[in-house]
Amino acid sequence: MNLAKLALIFISCWSIAMAKPNIVILATGGTIAGQSDSQIDTTGYKAGVVGVDVLIKAVPEISNIANISGEQVANIDSADMTNEIWLKLANRIDALLSQSNVDGIVITHGTDTMEESAFFLNLVIHSDKPIVITGAMRPASALSADGPKNLYNAVSLAANKDSKNRGVMIVMNDRIQSARFASKTHRINTDSFSSPNAGDMGYIVDGRVFFNYKIDKPHTTTSMFNIRNIKTLPKVNILYSYANDGSSVAAKALFDNGTEGIVVAGSGNGSIHKYQKETLERLISNGLLVVKSSRIDSGITTSDEKDFIASNDLNPRMARILLMLSLTKTKDIGEIQKIFDKY
Repeated sequence: MNLAKLALIFISCWSIAMAKPNIVILATGGTIAGQSDSQIDTTGYKAGVVGVDVLIKAVPEISNIANISGEQVANIDSADMTNEIWLKLANRIDALLSQSNVDGIVITHGTDTMEESAFFLNLVIHSDKPIVITGAMRPASALSADGPKNLYNAVSLAANKDSKNRGVMIVMNDRIQSARFASKTHRINTDSFSSPNAGDMGYIVDGRVFFNYKIDKPHTTTSMFNIRNIKTLPKVNILYSYANDGSSVAAKALFDNGTEGIVVAGSGNGSIHKYQKETLERLISNGLLVVKSSRIDSGITTSDEKDFIASNDLNPRMARILLMLSLTKTKDIGEIQKIFDKY
């Protein structure tokens, strides 16, 4: 073999080794895409204004990490998230990750319902490739906007070889949260996400990724739910229990309007006020499924009552998603409790 051929082989091997991963950024709107007339405003802005191309151009450094492409899936305030957008987003992620030339996905998203979207995707996408969700607490027009750094960190995480098979992850303020445990725990600060029952999954320093743990709950490739088999989502609602609770009227109205399941954000260990509980018990006898969760995000909700499903450590938002997906498989209360115990 002559020197020219050796040189070509070396160059080819070097090019393969140095090739950057291909990361697709899917934008859905939110504060990271928000704008206001004043740079001082961190409230009162309009979310979901800036397009994905502008977000990418604002962080040119990400091109040093990966080959970047972007798509606009939606451009909304995440408080207005819908099942239809979830299904559209999940199906697009599924299609992209099935391609050999896509190595990971970054989703830009509003923080209000970020944890819900993350948990939904964590259960329905069957791929071990990285899926990372990020956003911002300050709009793109604000002084010290946190979106650009969050986006840089999200691409760094999605491009990291150790990020495979960890389920969907949230990156905010240099911290990595597992979609299984993440919760928005501050209303306005940039350090707004944490995992009360598990702690940070990891953190990022100047693009360097450090992991603390890997979750053992079923997710993505080990989940029994698959977006390819889901066309619509059952109707499930959340009710709040409180002193002198008068929401029994709401429970009946929801059931009469087609609700198949209700998650109760109970007090303490999922306690339900007797006024509401009496109504729920009657509705359960007519086919309603009820999950007991808690207004408190830390700890585990248990239930010794066979007619109620215990959410375990899932908060009401997460419990609602798992109940919706469970109802695509079964309406048997015992089987659904087994799903909650496992997931």
